[in-house]
Amino acid sequence: MTASETTNEKPKTGIKIIIVGAGFGGLVAAIECVRQGHTPIIYESFPSLKILGDIITFGPNAGRIFARWKNGEVAQAMRKISIDLADYGFNIHKWDTGEIVINQKTPPRNDAAPMFNGHRGELHEIVFNYAKELGVEIVLGQRVENYWETDTAAGIVLEDGTKVEGDVVVGSDGVRSKARTLVLGYEDKPKSSGYAVWRSWFSNKDMLADPETRKFCENGDTFNGWIGPDVHFLFSTLKGGSDCCWVLTHRDEHDIDESWSFPGKLSEVKEVLRDWDPMCTKIISKTPEDKLVDWKLVYRDPLPNWVSGYGTASGHGRICLLGDSAHPFLPTSAQGATQALEDGVTLAVLLRKAGKNNVRGALRAYQDVRYERVCKVQKTGETTRDMWHNTDWEKVKKDPTTIQFPREDWIFLHDAEKHAETVGDEMIAKASA
Repeated sequence: MTASETTNEKPKTGIKIIIVGAGFGGLVAAIECVRQGHTPIIYESFPSLKILGDIITFGPNAGRIFARWKNGEVAQAMRKISIDLADYGFNIHKWDTGEIVINQKTPPRNDAAPMFNGHRGELHEIVFNYAKELGVEIVLGQRVENYWETDTAAGIVLEDGTKVEGDVVVGSDGVRSKARTLVLGYEDKPKSSGYAVWRSWFSNKDMLADPETRKFCENGDTFNGWIGPDVHFLFSTLKGGSDCCWVLTHRDEHDIDESWSFPGKLSEVKEVLRDWDPMCTKIISKTPEDKLVDWKLVYRDPLPNWVSGYGTASGHGRICLLGDSAHPFLPTSAQGATQALEDGVTLAVLLRKAGKNNVRGALRAYQDVRYERVCKVQKTGETTRDMWHNTDWEKVKKDPTTIQFPREDWIFLHDAEKHAETVGDEMIAKASA
């Protein structure tokens, strides 16, 4: 199937959707809107696409979405730059001794629902380019200053005063979304999760120069984790061992009102790992300090309203939130980006089913279909973190599988498009009553 054929997969609905934010959530929502016959347009404040960030994870429930695009070609491109752990698996180490407690095997590859771990910016570029290939209009360098809606239309006001009109506005501009305040009717400030993450992505040059760390880069892709009291350290090599990436989650009560991200200090990382397996410090010492980020983990419960004019929210029912704007996740869930993708798929299907004359019902049904699942998945970020940070090592000795990273079928086997097609009509009818 070519890109042009994908564009005409469903009849045109006449629904114009304004999407604020060209992250993964916004791009996937736009692509899915094209697949369902709508006309999306994205506004993004960044003036150009930049290959930024470090590792990001997409579970099989996201891979199922990517695999449907362009007869699998997009997923194939993503696979080429993602970690391949088919042979290596995930080595889980005890924090102080360094012993490998268990090697968690990688599930068999499923091309219909692949899993991706790769560089955020590089994977984003693939999705961005595919959206452009489909004809999605992406307007860069345009900051949205305000949102507006009436009973018959919705839109945005740009920084230069330009007023843009459509049928629906989707706020997919992250945890600091301006649309959130409009939908809620008040400013919802984030709270500290009590944790922070140091994270880095760098080349293998210094790792290869040291005989003790060379092993992680000489034999293809690897994934190792050290689990300790209120800390966990995850280290990967990717692209055949040429790139290195690590994240270290630890206790931190920093004032999140200042900033959520800072340049990191290697000395602080080494202090946290002082009594740990020396290999952890060895890896840290190979990290260029200018590649280190100190990221404060802010947290919100899923907002009570994602849609204007619904529940306690004021408005006309034509503005909605998607992804982190509505439900930010902790990284230990490994599902934050994936849930944003499920949002976009669900919204696109429901808008097609409801039609242009019932946008209000579609958006309400979107919240109803997604809310319970998102709440449940979001909690896994806390439970996984707490499981690792409070490990009962006597219990692990008896059953090492208790420390494995959870891979739950109810999360991974979910098919957002199929689910929305199945329950959509009923949910729209209920929401429209």
